Amino acid sequence: MFIGDGVLRARMDSRTYAFEGTRPAIDDDAHVSEQATLVGDVAVAAGASVWPCAVLRGDVDPVEIGESAHVGDGAVLHASIAGDDAMIGHGAVLNDATVGEDALIGFNATINSDVEIGAGTVVASGSVVPDGWSIPEDSFVRGVPAQVTPIEETSLDADRIAERYASGAYTDLAGRHEELFGSE
Repeated sequence: MFIGDGVLRARMDSRTYAFEGTRPAIDDDAHVSEQATLVGDVAVAAGASVWPCAVLRGDVDPVEIGESAHVGDGAVLHASIAGDDAMIGHGAVLNDATVGEDALIGFNATINSDVEIGAGTVVASGSVVPDGWSIPEDSFVRGVPAQVTPIEETSLDADRIAERYASGAYTDLAGRHEELFGSE
């Protein structure tokens, strides 16, 4: 506990736990919420953010969060990789998956084992990508089970989506959340 601005506040670091001697590594320029849980072989790069209630578990294989990538509230990543500038939406679940640069995984999407999501791909909220799928770059993925369509064959405006969900905006937002990320 500490006193700041005349208010008594409880402070705790993000919940980081070693697994078999390996502890999470968080870049000094990353933002990891005090309510996130990181276990074992987890690396969070500069400019990245991990929001409240997210769980990153690197016990079977590593979890890597690339530069300026963001993991939304309540997302769960087990033995998975999020490339630079990737956005992992609130409540998404990734198990042994690789998400390419600039990809967007929508809210509550499930990316199952041995899945690769190509760079620039958009996975719609609530979609389920079955085990072993390899999604090409710049695809639109939606449904249960997922259906894959090249973005240029859809009415989606990939540039507008990228601008709206640009990870740079999330980096800025994370930086403005002083108490949430413990940067008081």
